[in-house]
Amino acid sequence: MKPIRLRDFIEDRDGWIYAVSTYDNSDKIGCVLRYVPDADGERVHASGTRYKKYDFEDAYAFIALHKPQYAALLQRIPYNDVKRVWKPDEELPHIARQHPRVQKLVDLFKLPSGTIGCTGSLLCGLENDASDIDMVVYGRHWFTAQKRVRKGILDGKVKGLSVEMWKKVYDKRKPEIPYEQFVLHEQRKWNRGQIEGTYFDILYTRSYDELKSVHPGKGTVIGKQTIEAKVVDASLSFDNPAIYEIEHESVSRVLSFTHTYSGQARAGEIIEACGVCEQHGNERWLVVGTTREAKGEYIVSKTLLEQ
Repeated sequence: MKPIRLRDFIEDRDGWIYAVSTYDNSDKIGCVLRYVPDADGERVHASGTRYKKYDFEDAYAFIALHKPQYAALLQRIPYNDVKRVWKPDEELPHIARQHPRVQKLVDLFKLPSGTIGCTGSLLCGLENDASDIDMVVYGRHWFTAQKRVRKGILDGKVKGLSVEMWKKVYDKRKPEIPYEQFVLHEQRKWNRGQIEGTYFDILYTRSYDELKSVHPGKGTVIGKQTIEAKVVDASLSFDNPAIYEIEHESVSRVLSFTHTYSGQARAGEIIEACGVCEQHGNERWLVVGTTREAKGEYIVSKTLLEQ
């Protein structure tokens, strides 16, 4: 079996469905509960089974109550308890046949088979009329997709986000930076848009040959810190966690575990970042997104703000 990686979905023996949320899946699979069979659930699978969708906080509470053996920083599912794995790239042809908007995005990106997929509710067949389209692009091909989103918006093949949608995204994320700064950073990322009225985004995931050098886990907490530094490498700034290699007297990299600050800065730019400093061997890393909403934590490109 191919390695389980970020943005795959799994189903346990009881039919509970989880989103894989990390690359570190060697012993147990790190994920977050998304759907549970429920006769009163609002999501309906083609099989007729109804499911209830669980948001982040509710998922953790439900797991703690009903399956405490899985409870951890992420839910950790033993391989023996896994009944099924959904892989976005492998399921894409089936999803695209069922959903014309997905097929139109596939046609827009024109990427090789196996380098693009579709995750989220569409992956496990539990979408509704309000569901977004979460496209996944693997490794370096993500940057090709990013260029084609930009060209697609400029050519009118897809639409950018309206002011109303930007405000909706801002209210959902609840970032620690003002709305105007948030939109200024987001608009140059070219990682989201609308197709025939449906919101879509492109999510970065490492290719299989890039899985060896993944984030090694939590370090020794030193304390909260705000730094200013130059970004020297932003090639993994859209990953999860987003990684920014920096020039700084004591901190060697900034990591963001919240999607809000992925792609927030480019190589050569000066950033201001506030987060929790951790010791990893002989290196210190600044971690942003130590809580779900990253209260009091942020990354901004000072270079962008000063332009």
